[in-house]
Amino acid sequence: MADILIRAGSFVGIILIGYLLKKAGIFREQDFSVLSNTVMKVTFPAAIITNFAGKQIDPSMLILAALAFAFGLAYILLAFLVNLRSDRDQRAFDMLNLPGYNIGNFTMPFVQSFLGPIGVITTGIFDIGNAVICLGGSFGIASTVKDGSGFSVKRILKALSKSIPFVTYLIMLVIMFAQIKLPTFIMEFTSIVGSATPFLAMFMIGVGFKIHGAPGQTGKILRLLVLRYGMSICLALLVWFVLPFNLEVRQALVILVFSPIGTAVPPFTAELKGDVGLSSAVNSIAILISIAINVVLLSVIL
Repeated sequence: MADILIRAGSFVGIILIGYLLKKAGIFREQDFSVLSNTVMKVTFPAAIITNFAGKQIDPSMLILAALAFAFGLAYILLAFLVNLRSDRDQRAFDMLNLPGYNIGNFTMPFVQSFLGPIGVITTGIFDIGNAVICLGGSFGIASTVKDGSGFSVKRILKALSKSIPFVTYLIMLVIMFAQIKLPTFIMEFTSIVGSATPFLAMFMIGVGFKIHGAPGQTGKILRLLVLRYGMSICLALLVWFVLPFNLEVRQALVILVFSPIGTAVPPFTAELKGDVGLSSAVNSIAILISIAINVVLLSVIL
């Protein structure tokens, strides 16, 4: 328990440093995109290579990607059902802001620090299905609901093809199934680069942290968070007590379903001409909630 609190406290400390340095003017809000690109296009792909290389997985584990996609659809369906009497704008906003998990920038550092290789591989495969929802799927569906247009499979595939982590996952799956051994110098390089992911990801969250919803939106924020984490609780119970995975996989999945909302959601909300301030506020508060939940979960399941 003490080790978990110390490590989680370190993550919170790094987030706080990033936030305070932004407030002090040393870092700017615009620097968030630089840090995000560094994590998502450099250190996180390197961590994927390091954690996947030399591992062997049962092809049946690919069901985890389908599971992540199904979970994303469950959030979208929830958003649709609770907004049957709402206008199109509200319905589309919820369908975009409820689904999707921030795995690369948030959950993977936790998994790397607390769970073993099986946990990391589980997280990686799960994130493949999650990426389909986060990088275009939920936006396409929300666009269709709002104005009857905008959904395009081609657009989603194009977005996925530009996602370096997603492409890295696919390449490493091929390498693993083909049992190809990567050269030592590559593994050494990716190990050094990938080890920077936990620090940079948490620091990036601190620099990007902001709560600036319009006055009087507290009720809307609470409503979205209750829906989001209420569904997460249901999925966690399903994972832990019903699904036939071994303990290590279930441990990772329980952590995954309590991941905060994906970082791409506020930009997609802006593109949809939705309330970006509300989306950003929910996104930032969800990070704090997920940190607290992770500490409790890790103390219980490990």
